[in-house]
Amino acid sequence: MHPDTHLQLQHVRAADLRAEADAYRLTTEAANPGRVRARVGWALVEVGLRLASAPRATVAVAC
Repeated sequence: MHPDTHLQLQHVRAADLRAEADAYRLTTEAANPGRVRARVGWALVEVGLRLASAPRATVAVAC
């Protein structure tokens, strides 16, 4: 095989690999709901802790 032909094939293959890597990166970023779910979960935990530790007003009931 002529060296120039071999070099051109390598350039084409490298471009294909880059395109495939970019497509894979985009799909994995889009399909990663775990990060959002974890942030929402921790926000709910924080709200729950604030509600649990909030000082409660005691009401005296006269009977």
